[in-house]
Amino acid sequence: MDIPRELAGCRFVGDKRSQIVYDMELESDDRAVSEQLAAAVADIVTAQSYATFGPDELPEARNRGYRLSRLCR
Repeated sequence: MDIPRELAGCRFVGDKRSQIVYDMELESDDRAVSEQLAAAVADIVTAQSYATFGPDELPEARNRGYRLSRLCR
C-alpha cells in the first residue's frame, strides 16, 4: 500500500468518525484486503478525519478508545 504523504512515518492511523484504527504496515497476501485498506485510508485522508498516536503503538490507540479494524486482524 502506498502511504499518503500526510501519514508518512505513522504506522497506526485512526478514523475520528468511527474510532477505528488501521495498521499501515499490514502485509497481506489477499489483494482484496489490501485494496480495502488503501481505500479506507484514502477516505480518511480526503475527509481529513485521521488521528495519529504517540507513541505510534496499538495500545496507545486503544487507550484513546480506538479499536483495530477487522481488515487488520
